[in-house]
Amino acid sequence: MIKKHIVPFSVVAALFIMAKVFAYQMPLAQKSLLKEEKLNTTIPPTEKPEEEPKSLMAQLNFAEETLPLGDKKVERKMKKILAAHSYGNTQTHRLQRKAAEWFPIIEPILAAYGIPDDFKYLALVESGMQAGVSPKGAAGVWQFMPGTARSYGLRVNGATDERYNLRKSTVAACKYIKEMYKGLESWTLVAAAYNVGDGRLRKQINNQNQDNYYKMRLNRETGGYVYKVISMKQIIEHPVRYGYAKPKELLAYNAE
Repeated sequence: MIKKHIVPFSVVAALFIMAKVFAYQMPLAQKSLLKEEKLNTTIPPTEKPEEEPKSLMAQLNFAEETLPLGDKKVERKMKKILAAHSYGNTQTHRLQRKAAEWFPIIEPILAAYGIPDDFKYLALVESGMQAGVSPKGAAGVWQFMPGTARSYGLRVNGATDERYNLRKSTVAACKYIKEMYKGLESWTLVAAAYNVGDGRLRKQINNQNQDNYYKMRLNRETGGYVYKVISMKQIIEHPVRYGYAKPKELLAYNAE
């Protein structure tokens, strides 16, 4: 009698245990399926819009001060002066040699005085393609007139002319540039003033009621001066673009 009751009880107990196990496994199976669905679901990558290449004018600047975009007159003038300063006209290899010789001395001095690095190109525009004294009496890498040189600490006399000392004349140029910036508050205007003189440029600013270099009416030399500096920067930094076909040789020279 007891055996008869034991068999059904065993069957019922087994079924009960199986039901518990099945009930426990169901949520785990559902979670596993959800994980697989998430893994198998591919989210299409968001496509980044292609950036349009910057126009030439948008790439050009002097001391991080940009040219006025959309001004056709400025654009024509800039392109004309860039073309005039191609390799065929300026012999870029000679300018690269001057840059390799001068820039390692000029750059740290500019940085010490808090003056933008682009002012090193003024030295190339001022005297990169010429040597000696100008018809007006300016001399040295920074083309200082004797009186201006003396006022900024350089000795200029019959025995000594420190305008030809690159380090000392660069320090003097930095003092001059920094002093002009206090009143003009524009590096572009300071570059123009370096060419025409601080007083003369201020007079033109007052007379024209205009302090945007690119919109001012200036004499031919000063009106094209900053354009020349930007052109010099371009041909030194991108020689191949402007006709020089052997950048590796230039780089090897600059590394010496």
